[in-house]
Amino acid sequence: MGLIETLALGMGGAWASGINLYGTVVVLGMMDNFGLITLPPDLQILTSWWVLCFAVLFYLIEFVADKIPFVDSVWDAIHTFIRIPAGALLAAGAISGLDTGMGEDIQTIMALLVGGTIAAGSHFTKAGSRAAINASPEPVSNSIASVTEDVAVFGALYTVAFHPVVFFVLFAVFVLLLMWLVPKIWRFIGDVFGNARHPATAYRQAHAHPHTPNVKSIGTGKINLSGTGNTINLPPDDPK
Repeated sequence: MGLIETLALGMGGAWASGINLYGTVVVLGMMDNFGLITLPPDLQILTSWWVLCFAVLFYLIEFVADKIPFVDSVWDAIHTFIRIPAGALLAAGAISGLDTGMGEDIQTIMALLVGGTIAAGSHFTKAGSRAAINASPEPVSNSIASVTEDVAVFGALYTVAFHPVVFFVLFAVFVLLLMWLVPKIWRFIGDVFGNARHPATAYRQAHAHPHTPNVKSIGTGKINLSGTGNTINLPPDDPK
């Protein structure tokens, strides 16, 4: 694999693993087994049929869990500690045979950092989007989001294998979208769950400026409390 193809594999594998690790393993391993790509030596473990069977099993579990409201967010929370390290390892394995002149140790550390960062970006984008979607009471959007994510992962890995330059263009678009979208998503989540934790706060905000009737003095002994213009005649003051 050339430099462009190797970098695309490392970055694309890390990005895809942050969204769907098991689907990424299945696609890369199967493409190598069918001769569509040749994975670097350190990623040849993905071609093992034992690894592929394990990945297919967990992909099917995730396929179901990913479409159930709130279950998907719990699944994402657990996989924070799986997808990000796996993305870092995929990136390091992809460039393991690449000679950049930086030295093997430095090259591996850089790959781990970049791969982990990319995987974290895609993972937290997915997790944040799912948490925002779960604020909606209907369950259909979860299924739509899950299918869209799978299609995005498979499409990204296809471009990595056959159109690496196109992948870099799409990745640049993703980075720009990430910078714009993620702060909005997590701000929305903070507002939703902040009000959920403190329902009294929302009540106080709603009643911070209650409607109060106008109180006007209309001549001597007449006060309007209704706010409608009607007057109430009060008894005259006791002169004593």
